[in-house]
Parts: sequence; C-alpha cells; structure tokens
Amino acid sequence: MMKPQRYLIPLLLMAQGATAAEAVGPLPPVPAPVRTQGMSFEQMASSPGTLSLRGNAPDGLADFTVRRDEVVTRATLDLNFTPSPSLLPLISQVKVYLNDELMGVAALNQDQMGTMTHASIELDPRYAKDFNRLKVSFVGHYQKVCENPASDTLWLNVNRDSKLTLQLQTLPVRNELSFFPMPFLDVRDNGKLTLPMVFTGSVPPEQQQAAAVLASWFGTKAQWRGQHFPVLINQLPDRNAVIFATNDARPDFLVDYPEVKGPTIDMISSPDNPYVKLLLILGRDQQDLLTAVQGLARGDVMLRGQSVMVDEVKPLLPRQPYDAPNWVRLDRKMRFDELTEYPGQLQATGRTLWPMSLTLRLPPDLYLLGENGIRTELKYHHTSPTLRDGSRLDVGVNGQLMKSFTLEPGEVKSERLLTLPLWFADDGDTMALRMPGLKTTQANSLSFSFEYAQQYMGGTEDGRCDLVMPPAHQVRIDEGSTIDFTGYRHFIEMPDLKAFAYAGFPFSRMADLADTQIVMPARPHPGQITTLLDAVGAIGAETGYPALSLQVLDDWERARTADRDTLLIGTLPEEFRGDLAPDALLQSTRSWVNEPTRQHKGDLLHTMADRQPQARVGMTGNRAIAVILGLQSPTHDQRSLVALLADGPAGVTLLNDALQTRTLRDQVAGSVAIIRESGVKSLVVGDRYEVGYLPWWERLWQLFARYPVRLAGLTLLCMLVLGWGLRVLLASASRRRLKED
Repeated sequence: MMKPQRYLIPLLLMAQGATAAEAVGPLPPVPAPVRTQGMSFEQMASSPGTLSLRGNAPDGLADFTVRRDEVVTRATLDLNFTPSPSLLPLISQVKVYLNDELMGVAALNQDQMGTMTHASIELDPRYAKDFNRLKVSFVGHYQKVCENPASDTLWLNVNRDSKLTLQLQTLPVRNELSFFPMPFLDVRDNGKLTLPMVFTGSVPPEQQQAAAVLASWFGTKAQWRGQHFPVLINQLPDRNAVIFATNDARPDFLVDYPEVKGPTIDMISSPDNPYVKLLLILGRDQQDLLTAVQGLARGDVMLRGQSVMVDEVKPLLPRQPYDAPNWVRLDRKMRFDELTEYPGQLQATGRTLWPMSLTLRLPPDLYLLGENGIRTELKYHHTSPTLRDGSRLDVGVNGQLMKSFTLEPGEVKSERLLTLPLWFADDGDTMALRMPGLKTTQANSLSFSFEYAQQYMGGTEDGRCDLVMPPAHQVRIDEGSTIDFTGYRHFIEMPDLKAFAYAGFPFSRMADLADTQIVMPARPHPGQITTLLDAVGAIGAETGYPALSLQVLDDWERARTADRDTLLIGTLPEEFRGDLAPDALLQSTRSWVNEPTRQHKGDLLHTMADRQPQARVGMTGNRAIAVILGLQSPTHDQRSLVALLADGPAGVTLLNDALQTRTLRDQVAGSVAIIRESGVKSLVVGDRYEVGYLPWWERLWQLFARYPVRLAGLTLLCMLVLGWGLRVLLASASRRRLKED
C-alpha cells in the first residue's frame, strides 16, 4: 500500500457551514440579461489576424469561446475579403463552417475579383459551444482544366477587421461553490478578468493583505488574460464581485446577515439581481478573513455547497526560491510534457502543418552570459517523405530560426541533440553581443515547424493532365524530449524595472512572496488599493502561485529594517527626500526627475558615466502623472524597493492602466518609468547595484562582455605581448646555440 506523501498538499479541513445566505429570502423574477459582443479576426485568429488562403492551403481558422453561464441566441459573421483577380467567377467560392458544420457559402462574381468584398453570413447559434472554431474555406479556380493548386494566382485574403457579432443571454447560476471560480472567473472567457472587491469602510492592512492573497489567486487562474480589481467602499456592485466583511464591520446591504463563527466562504445572489453573484469572505475578525482566503487559495478543490467554514490551514513545507510553477525548473531536466498547456499541443495533421510551440519562462536573474547555450534533447516522429526533396524540421526561438533538420525518406522518428543559443542582454533590445535566442525578460516561444516539399502536377505522354495530391502528413514532437536549465547562477544588476514589469521580480523570486512586504499609505483611497491588488494579481499570473506569505503594512519604520524586498505604493518616506534622494519624485502637483548624461535604447551599452545624473528638472502641472521607481533598500544591500507613485486619483488611474495594458507595460524599463497620458518614458539614471553572486572569473568575463572593443583591444595586446615574448625566447635560445658552437 502506498503511503500518502504529506508534502503534496497542505492540511486543509473544511466543514460544511450553515447556509446562512438563505436569510436573504426569495428574489423576485428578473428578465435574463442580454448583451452583444463583437470580436474581430485580429482577436480570434493567429497574429496578425489576417487569413491568407491559398490553393494548397485553403483553410483559415479563428477561435472563440462562450462563457458557461451564457448562451448564444444569435451570431452574425461579417467577412471582409479580397479575392485574386485571376479567379473564375461563380465556381470560385468562400465557405464558412462553425464547429465543422457548414453555415453558408458566398459565390464570387466577376466584379468582386481583385477588390475588397463584404459578405454577411448568419450562423446557427444551436451549434455554438463553450469552445468554438470558425473555418473559412477557399474554393478557387483560375482555369477549368489542369490547374496547379500551388499557383500564385490562387489566393484570397480575409481582412483582420472581419467581425463576429454574438448576442448572448445570461443563464441562471446556482449558489454552488463546487463550480468555483465560476461564475467569478470562467476559463472559457478570453477577455480580461474584471472582478470588483467591496469593503465596508476604511480598509486595515490585514484586510488589504487578505484581498491581495485572493487577487493573486485569481491572477493564477486568469493567466494571460489579464486581471483588474476595482475597489468599492460600502457599495452594492452591479456585477459578480467579492465582499469582505467581519461580524463588526459589514456593508449596509449585509447588515442583516447572520454572524459567523469562524472563517467562512459563502456564495449568494445580489439582493437586486439574481443573475449577479457575490462571493462573501467572512470572519469574526481580520485574521479570520486572511484564514478564509488562504483556505480558498490552498484548498479550492474542497469547496462545495453554498457555504463552507475553514477549520484549519496548515502549511507543511516552505516554498523554495525560483520554484514558481510557471517558470522552468532549475534543479533537473524538464520533459516537454511538463511544458505543455493543453492536449495535442505537440502534434499536427494535414497537408500544410501549423508550427507547434512551447512557452519557456525564465527567472529574470538567471545569469546566462558566458554559457554555450541550453542543452536540448529533441525526439520527434513524422510521416516519411517519399523522396529526398528538402523536407525538414525547423526549430526556432522567438520567431528566429535556430536549427534545421532534414527529413529523410524511410525515416519515421529521429533523436537530435541541439544547443539553444542565449540572448546576451539585460533590459534592452540593443545587445553588446548580438546573438538571438532565449531571453530572461519575456516569455520565450520554442517552435517546431515541419515543412514538407509538395508536388501537385503530373502528366502523360498523350498530353492528358493528371493532378497528384500529396497525402496528409502526421507529425509529433515526443513529449519525452528534455531541456536542461540546471547549473546556472543567479545574478542581475538592479534596478531593472523591465524585470518587475514582466515578471514581478525581485518579488517573484519566492513564488508565495515570502520575502516581500508591501507598504501602503495609512489611509489608502480605493485607487491605491486597486494598485495593490492589480500588482499582486499580475505577479500571481506570472508565477502561477498565490501570494500566501505576503505581508502588507502601513508603517515604514517597521518595514525599513525587515530583510525583505519592498513594494511601496503611495508616497516615498521622508528619508528618500534628503541624502538618499531618488532619481524621481512626485509630491502634490510638483514633480522632478534626474536626467542622465546620455540615454541609450539598450541597457547594456550604458556606462557608469552615462548613468550619472546630469541635471534635475522640476515642474508644476495640473495633469495626471505617475512614476515607477527602482531603488536599493536603505538597510539591506541585496534587497530592492520598487515604488509606485502617482499624483492624485487621476495619476493612480493612469498608473493602474499602465500596469494592465500590455503595450504600456512593455515600455517600462531602466530605473525610472514616467507615465503620462501620452505613454511611458523610461530612463536609466543613477547608480546600480548587484543582486546575486558571481565568482571573480565570471565577473571578469562580464566586464569585458559589456565592452567588446576593450575585449578586442586586450586580446590584441595579449597577442602582441605573447609574440614579443616568444621572439625574445627564441632569440635567446639561438644565441646560446651559437655560443655552444
């Protein structure tokens, strides 16, 4: 009999609580909400969204999802496309399928050839499911006999602004926690998660911490979708939301709710609308709220019924540095099946094969400089090409070709050993050593593309034209293939706001944020609490693990001596405005920033002289501005402080929007990021500090890698000295021989 492994899950006992929510009473019938949702092909299809259909690749795909608590009552597809002017009318067509069911056909007329054309097709909503696939098929002909499907004249482009319009009706949802996180978060919804969090009045740090833990848990589930947590104070929300309340402090709409006897999680319908659900986090005091949230985050698989009470949350093993579930493992080789996100990700079938890919997220401080590359053992299976015709497997990293392997006739499986080159850069796109490959400041895409040579035409001696179509191919990357990230050191120069914007580093070093403290204002307004929740939610989405060990406080004097990395929201403490003055500061409507001597696009090219402040510029204005600032901890050399500063509520809104918007967040870098209505401007200014450890020989290599011209000069000097030494040595030996003779 196998013994249970205690370390796999924490001890979490939940007892079925009384369904106190029944006290709300019966609700009057309300018409089911109906909404209209429009999605363009730019949102549904592979980037960039345009479907380029050819005679030998006639199908284009676009995917969309429908929430589990909604049903499609009407669907309309508006296609904007341009057909080749060489097509024959009427026998050339466009067919539309929904989940492999034919929905409509548009025959092409002569006056449509070579011009932008619009077609509107009604889709049968009965065939819509949770996960749906639209297929646009091109039937093209340029002559009636002896066509070549690979001809350049056979094409049709579907524009990215083609649009699918859905009419959706909300379905009633039971107050049943076994479906959680439904309806608050539905993985079938590809849109950004927006989940309001409601508090009674002033929000103490303990309650902020509980809300932050819950926000990070929702972030782990939202993943790439993004997340936003608007904060409401004593206000009944008009959409699904989370309510925090203790026996002594409750929103007005819960004043008659029975008192609880411990940490409680409850799901009720809104008093105003039965289609709106409220998740209640209840307790006798603030500690109960934190316990309830930790129970939910650790033991959501045990939720059931309308209400549960958390009896105990007992961690059994502490988290280790760099063990975030979404990051590559550093303690052993990783199999490819550990990196897959859905079944069938590494296999494909058809005449034209779509590339397969894996996502690799590396810790931002993984020190790759001076290494030869990442060792990868690749195994793959494929149908054999009939001839030695150039069929191949291309392996790429971040859209750039790394290696190509020939597919030989009679060969159906292969095993290769390759090394993925590394990207020698910090937080910029300009490299001192220009070698494309894996990056630590973005999610890396490792792609596999099988390319088969295709022959379509054939003929006979009597002039008859025969069309020979190649069979469909089947390919698969073996899930037992491995990639090895072991043996690398951790070292990074800080401040590095790109690492913070991309991966929440240095806070995400511990997946549960055990080494993180967040310092909030003594009286934060709702926008600042939203900043806290959005920031922690984004870190949870990156690491894949909730911030169970996070600490939130509002006392800087207590925080400054703690051996933790600090995320500061609000205003900088007084000590940073004197001798430790940072490189940017906001105070009321006044602001100033230190300008560096020279600004480069790439951080690797910055010298110490370039980063020195050349001038301080101060201004007073009446429009919104926000700043993200990176600093070294004033009390611990290996700790960092990231400050999220904003000038008033409008500045907080600007800051929150920048943290949520991918295009704006990608512009955050360097040591100071200034956010205005026009966008984000990042600066590298002031001194830098090092976090991590490198032995002296690797530090020497790092120094010269940053200055390749100096490295070349030193190499030349060494060669000259060595040559001169050999010349002197040989001359001395020659003189000795002459004397002996």
